[in-house]
Amino acid sequence: MKQYNVAIVGATGMVGHEFIKVLEQRRFPALSVRLLASDRSAGKKMRVLNREVTVEETATASFQGVDIALFSAGADQSRLYAPKAAQAGAVVVDNSAAWRMDPTVPLVVPEVNVDDIKTHKGIIANPNCSTIQMVVALYPLHKVNPIKRIVVTTYQSVSGTGLAALDELATQSRQVLDGQTTKPAVYPHQIAFDVLPEIDVFLDNGYTKEEWKMVEETHKIMHAPQIAVSATCARVPVFIGHSESVNVEFSQPITPEEARRILSRAPGVSVIDDPATHAYPRATIAAGTDLTYVGRVRRDVSCPNGLVFWVVADNIRKGAALNAVQIAEEMINRGWLNGSK
Repeated sequence: MKQYNVAIVGATGMVGHEFIKVLEQRRFPALSVRLLASDRSAGKKMRVLNREVTVEETATASFQGVDIALFSAGADQSRLYAPKAAQAGAVVVDNSAAWRMDPTVPLVVPEVNVDDIKTHKGIIANPNCSTIQMVVALYPLHKVNPIKRIVVTTYQSVSGTGLAALDELATQSRQVLDGQTTKPAVYPHQIAFDVLPEIDVFLDNGYTKEEWKMVEETHKIMHAPQIAVSATCARVPVFIGHSESVNVEFSQPITPEEARRILSRAPGVSVIDDPATHAYPRATIAAGTDLTYVGRVRRDVSCPNGLVFWVVADNIRKGAALNAVQIAEEMINRGWLNGSK
């Protein structure tokens, strides 16, 4: 089997560490893995594929000889370095928001729109974590019964904000339980024992940027701009795993039983749905796993063609690192590494 030279940009962050874990667990055909990060992390040693690798500074690194570059270093870094990597001959799979809505860049969830990969011109965008798990659950149903409208409310873990947010939740939880006063730093308010209906900045239309990402990205990934989408995104005091309440209106009536049958056969989906035994998806079930979990499937009593269900996935894994590695795997397996260049 042919092997490939891989670079990870943002290697010392949460998603960077998960990239390494996923590459190892899935036995990705990597000949070498280069680790790139900020100047603060340069020189650090990390274990990758049973080798000790020294972290390099992204600003001074060359992408010559790199076949696939996995980026998770923020939008500004991606805008600066992703084109340079592509010009050097690498295919970039970028986890930031920098390229998602660029009409020349495919935005891909392999279970949904894998064929879009082959149109790449050196950069492929990884969608927002909350969008990924929603469309993995929705697309199998949409293929059978076209969706007209989606109303989604997300309950997103603090890991989506990074390591500092994990530390803040842990610290604040101890402080509250000890009767101490908390001092927010990562979030505008205390996150421990509370829910914050604010993720990313507020836009002029009253939605947050995170909510608007779900609207626009769903249209692009599913090739369905006609679907009406409304999202409310909240941050909850959970360490790993995003949960979503999804209300869907279909073109034709659909029963919960039919939806469960479709989803039970869908790639990347696990149905956990037995109210009698209190079986339904939870963040603690999803954490550390590859699947998108669906449960609480029921009729929407307010809409003749509607269903409501609960969707949970590991936002760092399927919502970021795993999805990007799956894109790289599909490029290799289908001979699309060179795209349409």
